[in-house]
Amino acid sequence: MKELLPAQVRPPGAILKRELAARGWTQKDLAQILGRPPQVITEIIRGTKQITPDTALELGAAFGNAPRLWTNLETEYRLHLARRRHASGSSIERRAKIFQRLPIAELVRRGWINGSSNVDELERQVCEFLDVESIDEERQPLVSYRRSSDAEDVIAAQHAWVRRIEIVAAKQRLKAKFSVDQLRAGLSAVRALAHAEEDIARVPPLLNGLGIRFVVVTHLPRTKVDGAAAFGSDGPIVAVSLRYNRIDWFWFTLMHELAHLALSHKNGHLDIFEAEPAADDDEREANQYAGEALLRQAALDAFLRTHRRLLSKEAIEGFAKSEKLHPGIVVGRLHFERIIPFSHHRSYLVKVAHYLEPWTDPA
Repeated sequence: MKELLPAQVRPPGAILKRELAARGWTQKDLAQILGRPPQVITEIIRGTKQITPDTALELGAAFGNAPRLWTNLETEYRLHLARRRHASGSSIERRAKIFQRLPIAELVRRGWINGSSNVDELERQVCEFLDVESIDEERQPLVSYRRSSDAEDVIAAQHAWVRRIEIVAAKQRLKAKFSVDQLRAGLSAVRALAHAEEDIARVPPLLNGLGIRFVVVTHLPRTKVDGAAAFGSDGPIVAVSLRYNRIDWFWFTLMHELAHLALSHKNGHLDIFEAEPAADDDEREANQYAGEALLRQAALDAFLRTHRRLLSKEAIEGFAKSEKLHPGIVVGRLHFERIIPFSHHRSYLVKVAHYLEPWTDPA
C-alpha cells in the first residue's frame, strides 16, 4: 500500500509560536521558564535548531502536553524536508530499480555501459543496453531462465550476459541463411575440426557459412553460464563463455548448443552444465545428441573393454586418433563419466581461448 503523506506539514516552530500566543508569553519568557538562552528558542522557531528529546520533555512540562507531540512534530517536519530534497525519494527508488535489473558495477567494469552518478543518465544507458523504452519494460526473453533455483541477482546477471551476446552477435554479417537441414548436413564438417586444437579457429567461419553467429562472452560472477543457443532478430546465435578454458569443455558446449538448433528446440536455451541434472527433455536430448556427435558411446565402450585396466597415454592417443579426435576430448569424456580420476591425464586438456580471440567480446 502506498504511504499516505500529509498535504501540509507545519514546522514545530509555528506550533510553538501558537502556544506562546495562546498564553501571552514572549520567546524571552519561555527561555526563562526553560532556563535556556533566548537564542535557542529563536532558532527552534526558525527551524534552524531541532527539538531534541530533552527539549521535548521541557516543552511538554512548560505547556502541559505530551513530549511525544513535540518529537512527532519534529520528525514529520524533518522527513518532509528530506522528501523535498530527494524529490519524494524518487532518485533512490529509481536507482534501486536499475540495480535490480542488472549488475551495474560489473557492466561498468567491463565497459558494457559507462555508468553515471546521475540517475537519468544511468537509466538512459541501461535502457539502451536492454533495448527498451523504459526501465519498467520487459522484452521478450531470448532464452529461458532457471528461476526455480537461481537467486534474483543471478538471474539479472544471466540476463545481462544474454543481452551482451545479442549485442556482440549483431555486429557479424552472415554469409548464408540458416536452415535446420543445412545445419544437420554440416555437423560432420564441424566435428571434423575436433581433431587438432588449432582447427578451433576454423569453427566460427564454418558456422557463419551455415547461417549461425558464434560469439564468446565471458560469464559474469556467480552465473556459471557455459553457453547459450538462441534466435536473434535475423537468425540463430551460439555463444560460449569458456568458463573452463579447455578443449573438452569447449567442444561439448559447442555441440550441445548446436544440438538445440539441429533438434529444432523451441525458444532459447541457457546452459549451466554443473548446476543440476538436465531438468527437461530438451536438455537431456541435447546432451545425448552432443555426446554421440563427438564420441559415440559404442566406440568408447569397445575401447574400454580392451583397455579398462590400463588407460595409458599411448592407449588414449591411439583411440583418439582412430576416432579423429583430440586426446583432450577423450580424456574429458573419461573424466565426466568418472572412468578415470579428474587428476589423471590433465595435460591433454589444452587451453583454447587464444584461437577464438577474433570472436571474443573484447570487454
